[in-house]
Amino acid sequence: MHPLSASLRNRTGLITAGLLAASLASIVFAGMTGSVSVPLADIPGAIGELLNGGPASMAATLLELRASRALTAFVTGAALSLAGVMMQALLRNPLADPYVLGISSGSAVGALAALMLMATAWAVDLSAFGGAVAISMLLYLLARRDLRSGAAAEGGTALLLLTGVILSALCAALVTLMLSVAPENQLRNMVFWLIGDLAGAPLRWLPWIVLAAGLVFALRNARAMNVMALHAEAASTLGIRVGALRKGLFFISGLLTASAVTTAGSVGFVGLIIPHAIRFAFGPDHRLLIPAATLTGGAYLVLADTLARTVIAPQQLPVGVITALIGAPVFLYQLHRLRK
Repeated sequence: MHPLSASLRNRTGLITAGLLAASLASIVFAGMTGSVSVPLADIPGAIGELLNGGPASMAATLLELRASRALTAFVTGAALSLAGVMMQALLRNPLADPYVLGISSGSAVGALAALMLMATAWAVDLSAFGGAVAISMLLYLLARRDLRSGAAAEGGTALLLLTGVILSALCAALVTLMLSVAPENQLRNMVFWLIGDLAGAPLRWLPWIVLAAGLVFALRNARAMNVMALHAEAASTLGIRVGALRKGLFFISGLLTASAVTTAGSVGFVGLIIPHAIRFAFGPDHRLLIPAATLTGGAYLVLADTLARTVIAPQQLPVGVITALIGAPVFLYQLHRLRK
């Protein structure tokens, strides 16, 4: 093995292991923190009670509720961050985020329509996912020539982005229409969904399966993403199947975004600032950027949600408010650093 490759592999392994430990620590911290705190010394015993399935103490009950919410926050943040990395690679624009193509707006139309009709929780989730998939398919039909093309030309990327912006504007108009005619008793739930909220979000296996599939795809194509980012025009001559890669990035990032938005609503800034921060810290190599951004995004949303439910406890804030309050100044700072 080449010494440089071995050094890169070791660096990637060390950073990933450190971020994995930090992610686990964030979940433990979320389980300890709340209106009633759980001491760190009680955590092992509470975990043992939950595993044995016997009568649970108050510490075990609190840990189960908080850990379930923390795991949901982690998979949502990880999916958004990974989708952000892939969307930025697809559009060759470091300012792109998972919501830029209007997929989250389609999800919002579906979810708010179900909420306005006072549908059950599973019907709201299904409608949100269906709306995201519908916008993704429409966007693909309108921009399929650019996605199928082997040339990652700036014109094709700009056309794809413009199509997504127009569809997003159309969905925003539909959202405004529904908010203006919705019953008053449903407005609070609809606004909280639009902002992004994890209160009551169930822990499910499907988002984890989607995240795992997206992570496998991204890691297998990390080298190709590096080549496409550095040598877009010549990537096909270097053995990269650019058309297939661009379609894969489009569909997988769309699926990750749909999964995250269906789970927690439109949580902003996670898929934008986390990939930026990881690039500043560790460089643009996708072989490290992909796992590092995924773990950091998950841990970041866990901590943001912990702050959202404790800062004015017992009242809880939507987690989207916290991510926006943190994300906006951080992004402005990153832009300032980018100019320098």
